[in-house]
Amino acid sequence: MSPVPLPTVVEVQQTPPPPSPRRPSARFLLAHPAHFIALGFGSGLSPWAPGTVGTLWAWVSWLVLQHWFSVAELGLLIAAGTLVGWWACAVAAHNLGVADPGCIVWDEVLAFWLILWLAMPMGLLGQALAFALFRYFDAAKLGPVGWADKQFKGFGARGAFGILFDDFVAAFCTLLVIALWRF
Repeated sequence: MSPVPLPTVVEVQQTPPPPSPRRPSARFLLAHPAHFIALGFGSGLSPWAPGTVGTLWAWVSWLVLQHWFSVAELGLLIAAGTLVGWWACAVAAHNLGVADPGCIVWDEVLAFWLILWLAMPMGLLGQALAFALFRYFDAAKLGPVGWADKQFKGFGARGAFGILFDDFVAAFCTLLVIALWRF
């Protein structure tokens, strides 16, 4: 009779494995506050281009929020939204069973808010250009955005950071183009 093998480090997990992949729905959206946040208050449920719809939601919500909050308060909102979003993205990705699902659009929301916060004031045409540049960098994943997208994969805090990280890099690239254009 041979002894029972001890589990290896790979076999021991701190968190239970994610469920089988599932499609988000209105029921999923409302099942947990993290889902509601991560799915961009429902904009991530769009069957067509949820990242673009989430960015549009970010743009419209920014235009409303800037009337209620000072520049400093908007910066604090982005910082707090990043911390809360990190948690929300981890929970939603785990519950969906997909490491970086397309329906999670909080990363687009935060990144586009950051762009508008740093690049404003600018007119509607400038905002539209910022929108187009950000969507291009986020979707094409060229250069540093592609690198960032590959760095942090999986579930939990590391994977959720990865969900946010590549969009922040896309925001940086957008801001760099805007800065070069202005100067």
